[in-house]
Amino acid sequence: MIQKQQLGKRVAWTAITGGFVVVAGLLLVGCSKSADKPASQVAVKVNREELTIHQVNLLLEQQRALRPDQVEAARKFALERLIDQELAVQKAIEIKLDRSPRVMQKIEAARRDIIARAYLERVGEGASKPSEAMIYKYYTDNPALFSERRVYQLQEWFIEVDPAQADAVRAKAQTTKVATEFTDYLRASNLKFESNQAIRAAEQLPLGHLAAFAKMNDGETTINTTPNGLQVVTLVGSRREPVEISRVKPVIEQYLLNEQKTRIIADDIKALRNAATIKYVGGFADAASGAAPTAADAASNNASNVK
Repeated sequence: MIQKQQLGKRVAWTAITGGFVVVAGLLLVGCSKSADKPASQVAVKVNREELTIHQVNLLLEQQRALRPDQVEAARKFALERLIDQELAVQKAIEIKLDRSPRVMQKIEAARRDIIARAYLERVGEGASKPSEAMIYKYYTDNPALFSERRVYQLQEWFIEVDPAQADAVRAKAQTTKVATEFTDYLRASNLKFESNQAIRAAEQLPLGHLAAFAKMNDGETTINTTPNGLQVVTLVGSRREPVEISRVKPVIEQYLLNEQKTRIIADDIKALRNAATIKYVGGFADAASGAAPTAADAASNNASNVK
């Protein structure tokens, strides 16, 4: 099951460029040189090196949704983190750790990530703000999320079962009306399983499965295949909690904007690939013949499949 991030899911280029923020922070700390910085921007001196207010602010940008009363404490904490990082960097340089091949490879990887991310952010700026008509259409096209939204009380079982036993488990799950009876059956069959109860709103369910859940009546069961066996979900009960468009308009707008950025970036990467000469070498040449989808393909497909 997924969390509420579905409507506001992150743009797919974060998967392309990777997570490099912490490494970048370390690099920025290590690059602080006092000669080029005005004194008014210095936050602290650590031995002979200076850390600036800009570095503190950069670290703060990584913290989302800070309340006004939390900012000052967060600034102080960020500064202390930078001091610890600077001390570690200074010691690493002293023992020449910064010159080790592994560290140099990571520095180069972080540099590439930063530059690639900056480019993709620039490309994503081409996305335009969704119109009122687009927002309203998304709202009306997804009643299970909005006008007919429900909150579901679920009983779930995650069962490890081989194909030979799967049909019997499926049949039992469909015919059993009491959760404890099905649990007793799994134990008596010596099957490994985990079970839990959960209350999830429509936006916390996988969008690909939401339409099926919206059609379920209380007491009905759905069964999904998993890599290790089966997931059995019984709808114990539900209640209607619709939301007006005025409440979710900003969320829909951001989602549609992010979705548009995803498509623009995926199209740009595809165009760059088409224009480039890419030759796989060695063992990768054999793997390339399988025509595995690229990250850009995945991003494009996700954008087109998610409504």
